[in-house]
Amino acid sequence: MSWLAGCRRLHRRYERDPRNYLAFLGLAAVLCCYKRYVRLTM
Repeated sequence: MSWLAGCRRLHRRYERDPRNYLAFLGLAAVLCCYKRYVRLTM
C-alpha cells in the first residue's frame, strides 16, 4: 500500500461509487508494477 501513496486520487476516497474506486486502485497498482518492471529490466 505504500507504493500507492503517490496516487493523490486514492489518498482520499473521492469516488462515491466503489466500482470506480476499485478501478482506480487497479490502475494505480498496474502503473506501480510497470514502473518497477521497467526499472529492473534496464
